[in-house]
Amino acid sequence: MAQEFVNCKIQPGKVVVFIKPTCPYCRTAQEILSQLPIKQGLLEFVDITATNHTNEIQDYLLQLTGARTVPRVFIGKDCIGGCSDLVSMQQSGELQTRLKQIGALQ
Repeated sequence: MAQEFVNCKIQPGKVVVFIKPTCPYCRTAQEILSQLPIKQGLLEFVDITATNHTNEIQDYLLQLTGARTVPRVFIGKDCIGGCSDLVSMQQSGELQTRLKQIGALQ
């Protein structure tokens, strides 16, 4: 269940962030990405607490990305890490570059 749930969300050309709504780092990641001109339908925040499989999803994210913490940010099929990684990429300009590469920017 968890593997299928995660794998069906991660798609080329899309930005997907697995979150918990109470997590301050998740809110920061949401704020950063929501301010960017990402094409409609290509940015998705997935609340893993809305399922009955939160722990299994986090276990699969650990297997997939090396960490079970949220947020887990995917640009296309690549996990770029969590909130601090996103902030670093934003500050260096790499975030915009990666989003352009997958065709996600307007």
